[in-house]
Amino acid sequence: MTGQDWIEKDFYSALGVPKDADDAAVKKAYRKLARKYHPDQNPGDTAAEAKFKEIGEAYAVLSDAEQRRQYDAVRAMAGGGARFAAGPGGGTNGFEDVFGSMFGGGAGPNVRYQQYPQGGAAGGGFEDILSSMLGGQAGFRGGTRRAGFTTPQKGPDVAAETTLPFRTAVEGATVEFTVDGRKVKTKIPAGVNDGRRLRIPGKGRPGTGGGDAGDLVVTVHVAPHPVFTLDGANLRMTVPVTFAEAALGTTVEVPTLDGHTVRLKVPAGTPSGRVLRVKGRGVRTAKSQGDLLVTVQVVVPQKLGKKAKEALEAFAAESDHEDVRAGLAQRAAE
Repeated sequence: MTGQDWIEKDFYSALGVPKDADDAAVKKAYRKLARKYHPDQNPGDTAAEAKFKEIGEAYAVLSDAEQRRQYDAVRAMAGGGARFAAGPGGGTNGFEDVFGSMFGGGAGPNVRYQQYPQGGAAGGGFEDILSSMLGGQAGFRGGTRRAGFTTPQKGPDVAAETTLPFRTAVEGATVEFTVDGRKVKTKIPAGVNDGRRLRIPGKGRPGTGGGDAGDLVVTVHVAPHPVFTLDGANLRMTVPVTFAEAALGTTVEVPTLDGHTVRLKVPAGTPSGRVLRVKGRGVRTAKSQGDLLVTVQVVVPQKLGKKAKEALEAFAAESDHEDVRAGLAQRAAE
């Protein structure tokens, strides 16, 4: 952005705020407009894209206290087309006051600034003044010197989504995205859970004024598996057992994701819902090895044969008649 841009562009109007707006009002106005004109919300709308760029430039200056002070001073000086009005008594204190305010009053009463008509023989007028004011930082565009005001701005982030098969999510994968016509590859780590957001630095849209590129933010969805679910680095599954197996104890064969099986001991008296752990059969990552967490589900038969029913009745008669619901009503009343 050049000094001429600061003269020509009204950043306050761009954000729709008064010149005395505080930082909070400037930020609020910018966020509201940025959401409205963001390219992701207006795909293919060149007018919205231009407006988004305009409010971004305005906010970059007005959100920085030092740049805002210089911007206000430059706009005040340019109000007369680089020919400055004399102060009271015919002096040039109007111009000197601007410089004094920009540099903390450092100019002092003994400093005088020669002023020339725009395009006069004494030099480049206002652009030369800006150049000397900013330490000679000037560029050339179309043969005219312009003071350079460049604020690096990070580029916008780009949101993307991908859906992985369950096994691929467990093992990890490399996924390719298209960002503004560019192919971007990124590695999805092993054991990524459904809904996880991954941020890939520097793979979003380019920055402006030498600023860094934005990030690529990927939301990962994981297709469900008929048996297993992911829980961090662990795998979870449910294994059904009969009432007799849960009551008396047993050893069952449990499948693993790699196609093998492991023997799992179910202790006598295991209730439905208890979780048993098989070490080292979960997700293998670069830093750890997860476990397989097995939830025991006691299956109650829907129909009983005559002998089975008689046996169960005999079991009930021989039980110690423990009240398994003792204290339930009291806890519910608390």
